[in-house]
Parts: sequence; C-alpha cells; structure tokens
Amino acid sequence: MTDASGEPALQGVRVVECGTLIAGPFCGQLLGDFGAEVIKVEDPGVGDPMREWGQVKVDGLSLHWPIIARNKKSVTADLRKAEGQELLRRLLTEADVLVENFRPGTLEKWGLDPSELLADNPRLVVTRVSGYGQSGPYSPRAGFGSVGEAMGGIRYLSGDADRPPVRVGVSLGDSLAATFAAFGTLVALHARQHSGRGQVVDAAIYESVLALMEAVLPEWELAGYQRQRSGPLLPGAAPSNVYPTADGDEILIAANRDTVFARLAAAMGQAGLASDGRFATNSSRGANQETLDAAISAWTANLSADEALRRLHDAGVPAGRVYQTKDMITDPHYAAREAIIRLAHPILGEFPLQNVAPKLSATPGSVRSLGPKLGADNESVYRDLLGISDDELASLKARGVI
Repeated sequence: MTDASGEPALQGVRVVECGTLIAGPFCGQLLGDFGAEVIKVEDPGVGDPMREWGQVKVDGLSLHWPIIARNKKSVTADLRKAEGQELLRRLLTEADVLVENFRPGTLEKWGLDPSELLADNPRLVVTRVSGYGQSGPYSPRAGFGSVGEAMGGIRYLSGDADRPPVRVGVSLGDSLAATFAAFGTLVALHARQHSGRGQVVDAAIYESVLALMEAVLPEWELAGYQRQRSGPLLPGAAPSNVYPTADGDEILIAANRDTVFARLAAAMGQAGLASDGRFATNSSRGANQETLDAAISAWTANLSADEALRRLHDAGVPAGRVYQTKDMITDPHYAAREAIIRLAHPILGEFPLQNVAPKLSATPGSVRSLGPKLGADNESVYRDLLGISDDELASLKARGVI
C-alpha cells in the first residue's frame, strides 16, 4: 500500500491540527489518511467536544471520535495561556501545515497571527476553516455548518416544495469545507515546491456549499429563474426518482437519457413508451413526469427489489437500492473494494469504519489507528520533538498548561 520508495503519499508532512468538532478535524483526517503526521492540539482535561458527541454511544464512548481522530496523535495545550501559545508556536516551527477552525481573529488574539507564524516558519501552510471566511463583513460571526448550508443555498433546495427546507442527516457543510480545505492545503504544498514558501488557505463553509450549486447563479441573473425544492425528483429530467417494490424496499432509477429510457421501457415490457409522444424526449418526459413516475411505480411495485434490479441491470439501466447502513455492511461490492474496514478498539473491540477515499494505485492511504486518548502523545511529542525535559513537562502539567 505504498509506492516504490516504501513511503505513503504524504510521508514527511507534519500537520498540527487545532480544530474542534468537524470542519477542521475532518480536514486533518483526510491528510492523515494519506500518511501525514497529524498532531492534534486539544484543551487539557476536556479535549475536542467530538470526544463526547453522538446520539448513540457504547459503554459511554462516542462512536464519532475513533473515526474523525483516526491516524492522529493527541497533545494538550491551553491556548488561552501564554505558555500554551508558546508551545503551539514551537510546534509550528517544526510543522508543514497548521489546520485551525477557530472564529476568525482568535489566533490573532492569542498572538499567533499567521503573518508572524509565517515569519517564524516561511514554509508553513496555514489552513483556516470558518463559517464565512477570514475577510468580509460577516467574518467575525460564529459560523456552524448548518448556517453555511443555509447561506450557500443548499438548504433552500432540500426537501419537498410544500414544506420548510430540511437538512441532510450528516454535517454536510462542515465536511464540504474540510474537503475543500484539504484540497487547498495540497495545492499550497505543491506551490511550495516551486516557491519555497507557504501561504494561508482560507476555506469558508458557505463558499464550499456554494461551489456545489451548479448553474443557480446564471439561472437567476440571466433567466430570472429560482430553483425550488423538488423532493426526490430532478425537475425536467425524467425518470429520476425513488420507486416502491413489492417487498417494501425502495429503489432509485435514473433513466432520463433517451437511449437509457428506451432500455427501461423494454425492461418493463412496455417498449412502446419510448415512442409515445409524451415520453419520447427528455423535455416531454419532464413535462409528463408525474404520469411517467406512476407507470414506473406500478411496474416496480409488483416486483421484489432484487428482481426489479436484476432486470434493470441486465438492461443497462442505472438503478440501485436506497441503502440503509445494514445494506452497506452486507453488500458484496462494498466488501470487494474494502470500503468498510475494522480495527481493534481497546474497549469496544472490533470497530467498523469507512476506509480511505479515493483509492490511489501507487500510494493509497490507510487507517493505521483509531482516535487516541486525550494527551496520549504529550511526552513523545513535547519531549522528543521539542526537547522539553521531563521536569518541565511535569511542571507544565501541574500548572494546567498541558
């Protein structure tokens, strides 16, 4: 799982992560997945709130933490104290990347302005994740992923037209911002190879959501059209919907292209639908979407999900079951691609989690460890990397600095 040199792709890249919750830590997770050394700095005594998060816990333990803190080391430092700030500054002189998702201005308040950090270490990449970015009139505001989803436009389009907007059941905005932040970090590291200098990566949650919004801007400004919530439909593109089956499962069929729709009609035993004037073209199918969906639902409702999908796949029609977690765990394709892996947890035993994505042929990523105990690496990092003596470490701990 390494290249010819025996090293993972980001071997030798040291990341100091000062993020909490999801937006910063998921960025660190992505970098760590491909071999970066990620040193997570947490508050003494309490740590990242993700250690406690989750609607469901086992033995009182968060099931989020082992995943989002995988492949990371944990050290503690009270960044509200001058000595804690100095520890972070010293760590950053030995680092390639700082990832942080404090409210803009917090680093500066602590005497850790990125311009000063870059003066200390000109090769440092400072990756900053926030709700609204580091500039502009909204930048000082507290920003959560849900607010970024609303401001970026995706909440308005989520759900059914006759109901208020809904949220996706995961922290979409935070994870998008983290993904763009990781992408920006890699771009900055690549640029550093040529310039020899680091820079600031400014990833805003609302802008990361906005990046997904396809053509909504010219649709409004040039055509006066505002997209609306459309539930499970893709307006103007049919068929593309979720359909019932005889055994109570739901399957998604996406056959809006003319040639694919012809294959669907044949699989349904109703080849004539493809030449029916109401359904012969994408635009005509879009105009008669409700009628077409009713016909497809009548067909799928008389078949088991397995039988409907067999016929659809044999005909070359894109379709799939709407998966719940139990389906992912038992799916042979997931298994063949090792999309889900299991690592040993010291308390919970065998722990299932998502594998690294994407897959690289020569330098693939890997999950080497689950989320660590708070401060588990204080001694190894502070003593071995910074040269702090055991006596000084004991003193810092006694004073609540670490």
